[in-house]
Parts: sequence; C-alpha cells; structure tokens
Amino acid sequence: MALPTLLALLVVGALQTKSPSPPNEPFQIVDNSFLVEEAFNQEPRIVQNIVGLTRQGHDWVMTFTQEWPAPGVRHQLSYTLGINSAGQTTEFGDILVNYRLQVLEEGPGHPAFAPRVSAIVPSGDRSVGAGRTGLQVNLPFSKQHQDFYVHWNSGFTWVTRGGQPDLISPSFAGSAIYRLRPMVNLMLESVLVLQAQDAGSGRVDHQTAFTLSPGVRGGWNVAKDAQIVIGLAAPIVWQGGETDAAVFGYFSYELPFAKRP
Repeated sequence: MALPTLLALLVVGALQTKSPSPPNEPFQIVDNSFLVEEAFNQEPRIVQNIVGLTRQGHDWVMTFTQEWPAPGVRHQLSYTLGINSAGQTTEFGDILVNYRLQVLEEGPGHPAFAPRVSAIVPSGDRSVGAGRTGLQVNLPFSKQHQDFYVHWNSGFTWVTRGGQPDLISPSFAGSAIYRLRPMVNLMLESVLVLQAQDAGSGRVDHQTAFTLSPGVRGGWNVAKDAQIVIGLAAPIVWQGGETDAAVFGYFSYELPFAKRP
C-alpha cells in the first residue's frame, strides 16, 4: 500500500469518529504497537495476522507474525517470519517461535504483564547475521491512564556460535500512546539495544543503538470480532556515531477462527 494512500485512510478514519472517547474508557485498539511490545495476549477464538515493513533507502525488511490463543488469554503461541533485502540480495531471516504468558491482566493499581520467550530457529543466512540458534526473552508491561497508554519492556537476545563466545544483546524499550479519537492513536516509541558483536580474538563488544519513532495508527471494526489496524511511523536510529532515518508501515487483521458458543 502506498504511503499517501495509508495516510489518507488514517485521516478519513479520524474524520469519521464523531467525538473523543471518555477518558477512562478502555482503548479500542490494543496489542498493535510497532516497536514496543504490549502486554496483551489474544482473546479466545481470535487470531491476529501482523505485517511490518521497514524501508531505509533502497533496503527493506518485512516481517509476518501470526498470534494464536492457546486456547485462552493466559497462554499465547505465535511465530514470526522475516525477509531482508539489501542491495541486490534478498534473504529469509531466522524464524521466531514465541510463547507468551499473561501473568497479570491490567487492573486498578497494577499494569498488565505478559513475559515472552522465543526460540530462534536458524533459517537465515549467516552472511547477514542470521542462521544461528538462540533465545529471546522480553518482559512487557502496559498501563492505561485516561487517554494515554504507557508500555515498557526489558529483555535480551542470546545467540549461540559454537566454539566462539555467545552473543547476548540486552534491550530496553518504552512508549506512550495518545488516543486522539476512539480509533485513531498517536504514538511515540523508543528502543535501546546494546548490540553484541564479534570484536576478534575471542572478544565480544557491545554497540549502542537507540531508536526514536513517532507514528500513528488507525483501526476499523469491520465485523463482529474482526478488526483492521494500519499504521505509519518514521523511526530514527542513532548507532556508531551515525544517524539513519527510515519509514515503517504496519498492517494487522484480527478475525475469529471459531464461533463463540
């Protein structure tokens, strides 16, 4: 979908919503952040399909994630597939197989909390930094305050390398989402990664990468238990003394896979 078309749809969605939501009403769009994980599992009998596309210059990365309740809100299974294109080369990335446990649902005085563990299946090419077994752990928290939702994460990615030292990359993230209209949200996300990399002679160094990403998302309830969300963001990355800008597009479609009793 072209970026002008995406922006036009979001504007139309904003105009079609007649008034803001009451401050304490639950958000109608949840579990649809771009870079910062929200602490919400899928509802029973609802599957979510998510496509993310990042473009920087002529290079791009696309991911597809599908989330399933197992069988209810407490347990969720999902998988993530990726494709990377740099220059004249397009490669599949590693596959992530994810499990997330809803430890806490959001309530008065406490946030939602849903830790995730992901197995990294080495399906990618080692020439682009993939193709190795690993593990990813993330601890997401989410809390609403009137028309704002705040999300914060901490975790790490661990990649094994056989006879060489393993690579462990800690990460921290936080976001604030503002409800402009019931189905239109403004977003500001930030991610800090201490990226582990081989420094030679059996040593491992860490390079700091910080991303700040303003964005917007809009949604439509197209049928009972079916919702479409699209979004657009402009992530800026500071790493190794350089600054890079990109464009991020998002599409999600939730729909029932079984009838309610």
